[in-house]
Amino acid sequence: MARISDGDTITVEGARIRLNGIDAPETDQTCINKTGENYACGIAARDALTGLIQGRAVICSGDEIDLYGRHIMTCSAGQMDINAAMVASGWALAFRRYSNIYATQEQTARSRQAGLWSGAFIAPWDWRHRGPQTEILGALSVPIDAQQRLLPKPLASVSPITGCRIKGNISRNGTRIYHMPGQHDYDRTRITESKGERWFCSEDEAQAAGWRRARN
Repeated sequence: MARISDGDTITVEGARIRLNGIDAPETDQTCINKTGENYACGIAARDALTGLIQGRAVICSGDEIDLYGRHIMTCSAGQMDINAAMVASGWALAFRRYSNIYATQEQTARSRQAGLWSGAFIAPWDWRHRGPQTEILGALSVPIDAQQRLLPKPLASVSPITGCRIKGNISRNGTRIYHMPGQHDYDRTRITESKGERWFCSEDEAQAAGWRRARN
């Protein structure tokens, strides 16, 4: 059985697994839907993966391990390749930086305007390092103010879109640390998303992304 962290990360028998060849929105990521409204697409992608698995046993294969100690694997639930299904449904992109294996599924999702492709969004790899020049994607035309809407200014103690409260901070030496509400340094920690810092909705999500809990 799998525990779902986000749209491309699961845990099976204690092993953290990053789904090979795909990249899904982060849980704190915001997109624009087909009616022009902002929504929490990272949460939607996580829910889509949960729906694909539907509590069934997951079988994974692969022997690579990434920098955060996650296993890079291809997983299936029954006869379904869930990596491929996430891209085909439009809730993840083919992670072309590492593999083109799911490029066909992405093209199909885009032509169908499925999932993320029904509106406007930022590619997950760009969201993690977003700034004024970040590209906005979409199947058709995107709103003229899409960039302004998708790059909100963070608040001090809560994600302005998802309401997630765990602060993922990056120290001066590059260490990724998350702060829980009530911890000593929580209130004075500020999240600068343009530097790769981010919000998390749960400790599982933070740990799956490679962050460790603050000691204070």
